[in-house]
Amino acid sequence: MKAVVMAGGEGSRLRPITANRPKPLTPVGNVPIMAHIVGLLARHGITEVVSTLHYLADEISAYFDDGSEFGIQMHYSIEDTPLGTAGSVKKADHLLRDEPFIIISGDALTDCDLTKAIAFHKEKKALATIVLYRVASPLEFGVVITDEDGKILRFMEKPSWSEVFSDTVNTGIYILEPEILDLMEQGKQYDWSQDIFPHLLHQGKPLYGYVMEDYWCDVGTLQQYREAQEHLLSGRVQLSIPGEEQAPGIHVGPNTHIDPDVTLIPPVCIGRNTKIKSGARIGPYTTLGDNVLVEQEAVIERSVIWEGTYIGPSVGVHSAIVGSRCTIKRDVTVGEDAVIGDRCLIDTGSVIRPRIKLWPDKVIERGSTVTMSLVWGNKWRGNLFRELGVAGLSNIEITPEFATRLGSAFGSVLPDRATVVTARDSSRSSRMIKRAIMASLLSVGCEVVDMQSAPVPVARHFIRTIGAAGAVNVRKLPGNPRVTLVELFDARGNYLPKNLERKVETAFFREDFHRTDPEDLGIIESATRAIDDYISDFFRQLEKPATSRPRVVCDLGYSALSPFFPAVAGRLGIETINLNSYNDAKRAPRTEREIERHAESVRQIVETLGYDLGVLFTQEGESMVLVDGKGRILSGAQLMGAMSRLVAQTHPGVRIAMDVTASLQIEQMLKKMGAEVVRTKADVRSLMAACMSPDTLYGANGSGGFIFSKLHPGFDAMFAFANMLTMLEKVDVTLADVVDELPEVHLGYEQVRCPWEHKGSVMRILTESHQESNEVELIDGIKVYHDGGWTLILPDSFEPVFHVYAEGTSEEQSRALVQDYSRRIQEMQG
Repeated sequence: MKAVVMAGGEGSRLRPITANRPKPLTPVGNVPIMAHIVGLLARHGITEVVSTLHYLADEISAYFDDGSEFGIQMHYSIEDTPLGTAGSVKKADHLLRDEPFIIISGDALTDCDLTKAIAFHKEKKALATIVLYRVASPLEFGVVITDEDGKILRFMEKPSWSEVFSDTVNTGIYILEPEILDLMEQGKQYDWSQDIFPHLLHQGKPLYGYVMEDYWCDVGTLQQYREAQEHLLSGRVQLSIPGEEQAPGIHVGPNTHIDPDVTLIPPVCIGRNTKIKSGARIGPYTTLGDNVLVEQEAVIERSVIWEGTYIGPSVGVHSAIVGSRCTIKRDVTVGEDAVIGDRCLIDTGSVIRPRIKLWPDKVIERGSTVTMSLVWGNKWRGNLFRELGVAGLSNIEITPEFATRLGSAFGSVLPDRATVVTARDSSRSSRMIKRAIMASLLSVGCEVVDMQSAPVPVARHFIRTIGAAGAVNVRKLPGNPRVTLVELFDARGNYLPKNLERKVETAFFREDFHRTDPEDLGIIESATRAIDDYISDFFRQLEKPATSRPRVVCDLGYSALSPFFPAVAGRLGIETINLNSYNDAKRAPRTEREIERHAESVRQIVETLGYDLGVLFTQEGESMVLVDGKGRILSGAQLMGAMSRLVAQTHPGVRIAMDVTASLQIEQMLKKMGAEVVRTKADVRSLMAACMSPDTLYGANGSGGFIFSKLHPGFDAMFAFANMLTMLEKVDVTLADVVDELPEVHLGYEQVRCPWEHKGSVMRILTESHQESNEVELIDGIKVYHDGGWTLILPDSFEPVFHVYAEGTSEEQSRALVQDYSRRIQEMQG
């Protein structure tokens, strides 16, 4: 016997998950519904199959091909215009003439015993047999009434309750004799239930109904789709589940890694090449597709996640459906019965309310609460650039495709034949992204000078050395190794000005790229003298190298400083023990905890060996942590205070730049020493801009970053360290002596979440409540001065949060100030 699989429907009631995929290919237990049906046919010995196609026909034919992979022989009959359920079968008349055949839906899930149904058909010598199924609510189906022998007496299509005379409904599975095709003409529309079967009934032909005792589900709604998943996982439907059953109810595909402390609550089905990280909880009744990545502490329950989707840390997905290649970032909550279409991006801290539907390719911005389904339009990220450049999850948001567009946009706004410097850290993802950017720069006619792996300070310096129009630096985001940061620099080595960033954004979103004639494509050159030129200028700008030969423990942090720092240390005249002195971005300390661990190691060695001081270089040579001769680890405000005091002591009347979050105690100390202090906004760009002024020698932030702008306009830990050594020698003190002279600093900090829609009103209320006060500063955010301290309320430009900083005369006071304003912000949100 042959089979006809009806696979031409659009599955409109399953949208948005069928917006880009035909309903027969929607997966149940990581296997397309139609593949389950084809497997059922093969198990019952039906191996010659005709598939009738219409909607997205190419996808179905590409998936099944000739059927050999599924143990069958597959033929296709494609409708250019819909011909109805019977007319489409008539179109395949030439393939079905020689024997009885069975018709089965390719988008309904069943484990029907087809052998029994065929035996019933033959026993009754029927012209047509309809397979029936008992349902609790038959209102959405065609009701069929039979006599005790199974002969059909009456049809009722989608009855009202007053017309429900039976609970047996038409499953769309028919066993037919080939002569039934003679009732139709080619090219005309016919429907089995409305045209052919009523005609046979009227003619008194042998028309029977076989009531199946097995499982059948129409999968006609999104709720039924999720229920079908649960029925398969629970064993209610006897169809195969892919993967190895590693424990009762836990099916895991090949090459999948699950951390030991992941909680799996059966039944669950996990696809191939999937990774689930520590602390996550999966199940019950949950299906994860192939190539899914689930981060730490995520919770997924009673949900279906399609292939290639990323689930970020602490995400909660509850009784929902998530399409393929979606990105769901940290702290997102997806409510019950929500449906997220393919390739959607749900940004950090967002909430998708229950029963919301997002059509494919939608972007939900950070901190949003989605209360209405999003069908039309594409809410793309509002701004491409963030504080330091373009940032996103490595190989998930920042992909080679994305990088190619970004490089083309940057190159297109630069002058013709512009020279662009490219650099990166040593991570594999940065190498990949930089190469994609280099190719796109060549395609728009730029010349590329490639530094390969280089410290950020060296890259900034090199731009000015060769007169490049700009530069691209790719590295891991400071503090977050999962995120790739693409920094774009101007000809001075500074971040791009805002007007140029807007031009890049416009070109990026419009894809308005300059395409160069193949004869005029750019070329790539190697930056052979970048480090030599940097070292030469380094010592030219250094006031006076130290001659006292201090002994220093140096942790190079697996950074790109490693290949040449020993030569610099030798010229500085210092005796060093170098730790972690090879370039390996994967092992570089980036998070706060990793930096603390490295700093503690340096401290122990300094104390054990009695060395004069220690230094840890971090963030690709931009920042540092120091250890003084007494074994004290210097970071944050204490490190800023020590360096700034040395600058003020050795440069009378110096102008020093620091941002609004810096300690008031340090500012007052510097002013007493005769220094002028210039306050800037809290972002890095503003501090760098202030240091570009010829009157400003030096700038510092609270993260171990120092700018001596004589060399270049950015943070440079190695140059700052060398300047510190010369300043210590100039005033004949040790670093410990400087630290002993510092005032006590008590800073507090807290981050307060606030939805975007409330941030404006919070700022207005705070401003109004202090507008009569003379003790308010509005350089950046709202800074309120109190007796002996201050509080700064700073709205984040990119996240749905407020940053609350405070300084008091004690740890208790600073903590109390932070808590007080944090509470106020929460109350103002209503």
